[in-house]
Amino acid sequence: MLRSFLLLLALLLGANAPAALAVEPPPDVLTRTTTQEVITILKQDKELQRGNPAKVHQLVEAKILPNFDFNRMTQLALGKHWPRATAAQKQSLVTEFRNLLVRTYSSSLTAFTDEVIEFKPLAMKPDDTDVTVRSEIRQPGGQPIPINYSFYKTAFGWKVYDVTIDGVSLVTNYRASFASTIRQSGIDGLIKTLAAQSTRGEATPVPRSGS
Repeated sequence: MLRSFLLLLALLLGANAPAALAVEPPPDVLTRTTTQEVITILKQDKELQRGNPAKVHQLVEAKILPNFDFNRMTQLALGKHWPRATAAQKQSLVTEFRNLLVRTYSSSLTAFTDEVIEFKPLAMKPDDTDVTVRSEIRQPGGQPIPINYSFYKTAFGWKVYDVTIDGVSLVTNYRASFASTIRQSGIDGLIKTLAAQSTRGEATPVPRSGS
């Protein structure tokens, strides 16, 4: 389930809308049209299929991460501890949280097999600035997994600030983990922990319901 979730996240947020577009497509249209592009890349690139670390990392950096607002995600994940961090600590936290997600997505991007992605209709008003794109991943022999993406509109287009899998929020899950580390060793301790994981190349598990 974890690999399937990460795969869907990678595919769903796979490409960026051209900056030159005068009217940016809504989040659901963006996710539908870009999924096929990434699937095509995965199927055509033999190095990606073999799990070439450099190629996978390059694809994640180029196609996935620009769709996230890491500043907002990190702020939400830190919760009440965010205002207590210095400017330098905040910068380090954003960098390390970004690195964490790079490792997590890179480790599972090439897992595409025969999963089927179904997108739910999006009810969005013209003046909405915060919406949820709902989707479901279907696996042979398994129960459908609902995955929802929280988008908000910025000056640079629609950005993701949270992901919820099977009812469990990515940001909320990390908030509990980060708070535990901060209680034990402070904000600098959390930064050191994340940096150490980055050095070892560790990916942090994504939340699952019932865990």
